[in-house]
Amino acid sequence: MSASTLSRIETGGRRVALDQLVPIARALGISLDQLVEPIGDEDVVIRPEAHSSGDAITWLLSRDRADAGVVVAKMRLQPPPQWPEPRVHAGHEWFTVLSGSVRLTLGERVVYVQAGEAAEFSTMTPHAFVAHGGTAEILTIFDRDGERVHLPN
Repeated sequence: MSASTLSRIETGGRRVALDQLVPIARALGISLDQLVEPIGDEDVVIRPEAHSSGDAITWLLSRDRADAGVVVAKMRLQPPPQWPEPRVHAGHEWFTVLSGSVRLTLGERVVYVQAGEAAEFSTMTPHAFVAHGGTAEILTIFDRDGERVHLPN
């Protein structure tokens, strides 16, 4: 590789071609992984902000909301003053209870999901979930439709 090519790469005047990565790593005495590894942690660490809505505080744990088709969120739920009406929407939902207990209404059924347990269901079944007997924390995965219904904008 010529010195002028290397200089243009270093100054951003030229993009690195894939076939140039191995010789550059070899010349620097480092692995290819070290050469392409990001310097900071911003591309892998998500520092979520809390969003309050009614009886829930939500932390979004995935980037770009539902660009990938799903949103991952942590939710802290407080028991509501009154049970919500079950709703229906297109999609599928999943959650695991990190602490506490969650009352899940699915159609005519009421299911209690305890810490360490998970629930997965079609959202075409009328559903609602709330904390039961105290604060509960859940990790949940919503598809795009679930995100619109359950998460703050």
